[in-house]
Amino acid sequence: MEQLANLSAGDTTFVLLSAALVMFMIPGVAFFYGGMVGQKNVLNTLTQVLVVLAVISVEWALIGYSLAFGPDQSGLIGDFSMVGLNGVGLGINDSYAATIPHIAFVVFQMMFAVITPALISGSVVERMRFPAFIVFTVLWSTFVYNPLAHWVWGVGGWLRELGALDFAGGTVVHISSGVAGLVACMMLGKRKKQARPHHLPMAVLGAAMLWFGWFGFNSGSALAANSLAASAFLVTHLAAAAGAASWLLVEYFHGGKPSLLGLISGAVAGLVAITPAAGFVTATASLFIGLISGMVCYFSVAVMKVKLGYDDSLDAFGIHGVGGIWGAIATGLFATTSVNSAGADGLFYGNAALLQPQLIGILAAAAFSGSATYLIIKIMSLFMAIRSEAADESSGLDISEHGQEAYDLPLGTAIPILSDRSLSWEQSLEETYQLNSQSR
Repeated sequence: MEQLANLSAGDTTFVLLSAALVMFMIPGVAFFYGGMVGQKNVLNTLTQVLVVLAVISVEWALIGYSLAFGPDQSGLIGDFSMVGLNGVGLGINDSYAATIPHIAFVVFQMMFAVITPALISGSVVERMRFPAFIVFTVLWSTFVYNPLAHWVWGVGGWLRELGALDFAGGTVVHISSGVAGLVACMMLGKRKKQARPHHLPMAVLGAAMLWFGWFGFNSGSALAANSLAASAFLVTHLAAAAGAASWLLVEYFHGGKPSLLGLISGAVAGLVAITPAAGFVTATASLFIGLISGMVCYFSVAVMKVKLGYDDSLDAFGIHGVGGIWGAIATGLFATTSVNSAGADGLFYGNAALLQPQLIGILAAAAFSGSATYLIIKIMSLFMAIRSEAADESSGLDISEHGQEAYDLPLGTAIPILSDRSLSWEQSLEETYQLNSQSR
């Protein structure tokens, strides 16, 4: 029942700003992923991520919010009573947030619904047809994300009733998207050619946007401008910093050199791992969570993926799936009611029982997302082509799918010095471009 009393201008402002920060993460994902693909696929990668913002925002308003947060149906899903945001107004829905308008809660949760399938794109870039990706995104969000969000966060959801803790989406967002990405990339098969990252500065920009936006992702999940939000802000930053440092150390001692790509990958791994725990753990615990996340995600990317031979293009599973699993386990170890009285104590605070719902949540999310992803792609393959043609992969999906190129000149092209002043700058540049086109 919505009420206009008890609305807090401060809390409302905080949640809306947090929603904007989470939205800012979506172009952050686009730049992070876009910088790590080959030059011929950068526009396709950016478009895959950004189209999710458009498509799933519409899906969320039409049906997604009702399925995720509508009145419970047997602990599995919401009903259709709020389709088209019917009945969602300016008052408070005190089942979820006691001091902000219902519509503010809707828009905050919308950004989580958007970013989750956007993360999956990192596993299938450079080989999945764009129309197939759009169809997959809509189906996956409707039949996987929405029910899973209800299980964990919806009133009456069975994992919520079981006592599983997930403050900001370790299970709902990261495990589900990571496992879906793993299944999808294995079904699509390996890329014909695995290109080196074409623009690391772009990837660094994206990682910085993610780190910045993650403060809204985690702090905003307190749904109020209070001490819990401040605690979530601090532990989010500390875990990211620890994850970045530990990835670099492991990379160095594992026989490599501390790389810029490793630095930003470790930071994202730390952010992923702290997400489910952000509202339940202390600052000291967050440092440990971040340190371990950098290590386990490094080995999942540098060792496990190589040995098992799957082509998870941008390591959505290695960072989001593995990091989310560790974060959910860590919540069962380090959670304390001294941080959040609405949570529970974990193993290290005398309550080993919390580990059981955490492990059940991990297994349920992984099994549900993985099996549903498999079925969705199988059914789609009966009606449309999922993977791009070999010739299109060779020429690049920027041209074959979108008819555009990101750069007029190949990156790294030397621009000639105009010693002959009879040639204009434009003529000389065109001459260089023709020579490079012939060499390609």
